[in-house]
Amino acid sequence: MELILKQDVQNLGFKDDVVSVKPGYGRNFLIPQGFAILATPSAKKVLAENLKQKAHKEAKIVADAKSLAEALKALEIKITAKAGGEKLFGSVTNADIAEVLEKNGHAIDRKFITSGIVKRTGKYNASIRLHRDVIVELAYEIVAEKA
Repeated sequence: MELILKQDVQNLGFKDDVVSVKPGYGRNFLIPQGFAILATPSAKKVLAENLKQKAHKEAKIVADAKSLAEALKALEIKITAKAGGEKLFGSVTNADIAEVLEKNGHAIDRKFITSGIVKRTGKYNASIRLHRDVIVELAYEIVAEKA
């Protein structure tokens, strides 16, 4: 079953992509949730016309994402957390990284940050997807809170 995605769907595709999925997944989840529409010939023509018009806007968005990526690479991020030795009391997640970035003036949704759950102090890397073509690796360090 071919569908046109109306918004980004994790592990499937990005907005305006034509994807092929199993019929049950399309009929029972993607279409009722409003994530996709059927890829009929007329819908494909409309999509092609819309993509042509979006090409100019897309270039500006990619340029903005690349400039934000350069700004993020320049940041030195240190996250302080309560710890006993090297082991943290709790964990550091994508939400914590998003919160630190927010304090530094970069509003990035935690859904676009991939780092996993970290339970020890040290240096780690997080992958941040700013655009479908722009993914930046962000180095950060977790340090123990001073008593």
